[in-house]
Amino acid sequence: MKVVIVGGVAGGATAAARIRRLDEQAEILVFERSGYISYANCGLPYYIGDVITDSEELTLQTPESFFSRFRVTMKVRHEVTAIHPEKQTVSVKDLDSGREFEESYDKLLLSPGAKPTQPQLPGTGIDKLFTLRTVEDTFRMKEYIQQNHPKSAVLAGGGFISLELAENLRSLGLDVTIVQRPRQLMNPFDPDMAAFIHGEMRVHGIKLVLGHTVEGFEEKDGGVDVLLKDEAPLHGDMVVLAIGVTPDTQLARDAGLELGIKGSIVVNERMETSAPNIYAVGDAVQVKHFVTGQDALISLAGPANKQGRIAADNICGGDSRYEGSQGSSVIQVFELTAAATGLNETNAKKAGLSVDKVVLSPMSHAGYYPGGKVLTMKVVFEKESGRLLGAQIVGREGVDKRIDVLATAIRAGMKATDLKELDLAYAPPYSSAKDPVNMAGFMIENISRGLVKQFHVEDVEGLPQDGSVTLLDARTPGEYSRGHMEGFVNIPVDELRERMGELEQEKPVYVICQSGLRSYIAVRILEGSGFDAYNFSGGFRFYDAVMNDRRLVEKAAACGKDQPA
Repeated sequence: MKVVIVGGVAGGATAAARIRRLDEQAEILVFERSGYISYANCGLPYYIGDVITDSEELTLQTPESFFSRFRVTMKVRHEVTAIHPEKQTVSVKDLDSGREFEESYDKLLLSPGAKPTQPQLPGTGIDKLFTLRTVEDTFRMKEYIQQNHPKSAVLAGGGFISLELAENLRSLGLDVTIVQRPRQLMNPFDPDMAAFIHGEMRVHGIKLVLGHTVEGFEEKDGGVDVLLKDEAPLHGDMVVLAIGVTPDTQLARDAGLELGIKGSIVVNERMETSAPNIYAVGDAVQVKHFVTGQDALISLAGPANKQGRIAADNICGGDSRYEGSQGSSVIQVFELTAAATGLNETNAKKAGLSVDKVVLSPMSHAGYYPGGKVLTMKVVFEKESGRLLGAQIVGREGVDKRIDVLATAIRAGMKATDLKELDLAYAPPYSSAKDPVNMAGFMIENISRGLVKQFHVEDVEGLPQDGSVTLLDARTPGEYSRGHMEGFVNIPVDELRERMGELEQEKPVYVICQSGLRSYIAVRILEGSGFDAYNFSGGFRFYDAVMNDRRLVEKAAACGKDQPA
């Protein structure tokens, strides 16, 4: 059996190694357009910022090492220019010599990945305008910085690459501005959770210009002007276009393969395309979202590697199935870690689901043990069924392990209330006897049993200020004096029973505290005394962060400037 693979990075390299492990006699030939194979896309920004200092660390394998171990022929700087399904051949061009030839296959695997989205805007050919996708892109940007010592950079786009690159350019001393049309960074997060990411970026000097449309680029004063719709341009010594990626599927289109979202390649659970003996994996393919079952594009390294393994199994006569992607991801943002899995609230509602949520602020480990850090967690679930839909966490410690627990729970089909039953490891330096994941389950159980009713950030503006409801802040007087919601009166939770006579029992009571815990206790006290009480989800800390960010984002959208906090 002769297997030809187009693309030698995540999915392609994984498939090649798996095929060899399953079939020692197979002839395996990989064509890679760039000069490198099996390189770490996710590590590229860290080479720019000198976190990774050795360029050889960016590549996990070389063509020589891959051949030595797996007897797989890796042809770098070779571009497949056409697929001929009827003949089972591909046309190939050697980019160094210019030689063109045809190569036959018994099985063909497409792993072309995705390319940086390049909108049709004026000035995209300027040499001070960069993208970051390949090792060559990285070297080009690094060389420019070393030779020209730019003082400022404008990044167009607010996804993973942009944020990682912003941090690394800032560490080199550059003034960094991020501009994009959406009013939040990082689409996997809801706007309220993205507020914490925005805050961390501002604290470290990153300027955010959100809610503005980039209309082009123009060389000026030794740098580049980023032209904005209805606003003055932003100027940078260099500009990075990082507005997302697009499936690189022109080959598949020309060969007549069935295409899906944004021109992605349609595959079945076995990673088979619409053409016989042709498989496809990675960022170029359309998948099913594990939670909704709907078609989706999810460009992440984990799914690409799993798909490569599954395609290899099936190429070798097995019957492996890909059950879908749920978009589990994590990112370092200076001293903050932000992670998400499954559906956020925004996308769950877009999918037509009836959703509820809990927001909590637990400590990363036992409060009595030194060094604990506050986490902010948002867990989304389906109202009627209690099905766990997704989660987002931001914090400075313990984020990654909690998101992995929640990702596993989603994959296992657990209900949100089942989180309370998880038997998770505990010792004071690592967690609490009631782990934050357990706490989310306890809260959701209370909601499902009707023990607590909630109100949220989006409900605050609609609360009556005419005296028809009681607005109660259950924090200490000191906390209250440092900031509180308009109209809320202060009765500390520990004084509530003695001061119950100050409240009118016929009025609903809306209660807030710093994190949501004391207000929950206050709600239970009130409910036990015949009041109709509601607990604010997330507490004043959450509300204050979201509202401060909202004001800054609205200011930026109005005037194009967002100063660091």
